[in-house]
Amino acid sequence: MQTTLSEEAKRLPRAEEAESILRSCVHCGFCNATCPTYQLLGDELDGPRGRIYLIKQVLEGNEVTEKTQLHLDRCLSCRNCETTCPSGVKYHNLLDIGRAVVDAAVPRPMGQRLLRDGLRAVVPNAGLFKSLTRVGNAFRPLLPGSLKTKLPGQVRPATARPTQQHARQVLMLEGCVLPALSPNTNGAAARVLDRLGISVKPIAQAGCCGAVDYHLNAQKAGLDRARRNIDAWWPAIDAGAEAIVQTASGCGAFVKEYGHLLRDDPAYATKAAKISEMTRDLIEVLREEPLEKLGTCTSQKLAFHCPCTLQHAQKLGGAVEAVLTRLGFNLTSVPDGHLCCGSAGTYSITQPVLSTQLRDNKMRALESGNPEVIATANIGCQTHLAGAGRTPVKHWIELIEDALH
Repeated sequence: MQTTLSEEAKRLPRAEEAESILRSCVHCGFCNATCPTYQLLGDELDGPRGRIYLIKQVLEGNEVTEKTQLHLDRCLSCRNCETTCPSGVKYHNLLDIGRAVVDAAVPRPMGQRLLRDGLRAVVPNAGLFKSLTRVGNAFRPLLPGSLKTKLPGQVRPATARPTQQHARQVLMLEGCVLPALSPNTNGAAARVLDRLGISVKPIAQAGCCGAVDYHLNAQKAGLDRARRNIDAWWPAIDAGAEAIVQTASGCGAFVKEYGHLLRDDPAYATKAAKISEMTRDLIEVLREEPLEKLGTCTSQKLAFHCPCTLQHAQKLGGAVEAVLTRLGFNLTSVPDGHLCCGSAGTYSITQPVLSTQLRDNKMRALESGNPEVIATANIGCQTHLAGAGRTPVKHWIELIEDALH
């Protein structure tokens, strides 16, 4: 679409990128057909095309209002629209640029600022988050229902990881909320990889991937976390690690963006590009291995929820399902599998009404085939769906480990 950036917008660090993305949009509206918030609200401004117009107006120097901010806040960043778009519009990058400009122009109410600052202080801090989760579970009966659903029920404790060192080694991001919400997931991944002759080397200094800060519009803080992770991983990469493996597809999607987001940083551009190139979702590693040697024995009936960060951001839709089928699992059909469950990082906290509607719609779809269990590939989706208190929800790698004999 024709775009004329204001003089102020032309001075933005990502002005050229924003203009290029805007010009690539042909305003066909195909994106609205698969946008979860447009389907719920039916408002053009709550679909990708409408949000692109809003950002265009802002960058052309038009007035920025709280209404503009609201419509951008309501976006899940699920990137379903990017999968649908025939023109290849990089909507998520434009959204990041637009949100930063809008937030700089429109001060948020005190309540929103405290909520967002609180999330940024707690969620990326693995130790603090784990401690607060334990306290929350201890006082669970006293908590309001809305908060109870954010806490895990019965947490499967982590068990010992393999100590044998194989010639092949990968790194694994432990994550910020995973150790508290699903502490056995990374251990299960390490044990399954061990049986395939691959050692997992944890790097304690590598913390939160940076997505929480970045998507709450603390973009500088998010990129600083990315730089710290790069520094933490680099010695092991120099020593021969072949990949950086993620069990949370949300983290994997963001780490794969390091190269793009730090491309103009002279100190980190080359390393960031290398990190993104080496980053693999766990399924990308596992599907290339001789899985038959695992010796699984199961016909368990399950429904697989493919997170948006796996199918739309990483373009790995169908990959986990194919591996589970190879290993003998009985997968049920899931209607509208492309739609977001409503977790979307911290969205379930900042937009609870829309998030709950999307979760309930997703649970109905997942349960339509009467599965014994629901599997997924992202800790945020896992916790969000489990909060419905219905069919059990687990990470797919734990189901594979349970099926080993």
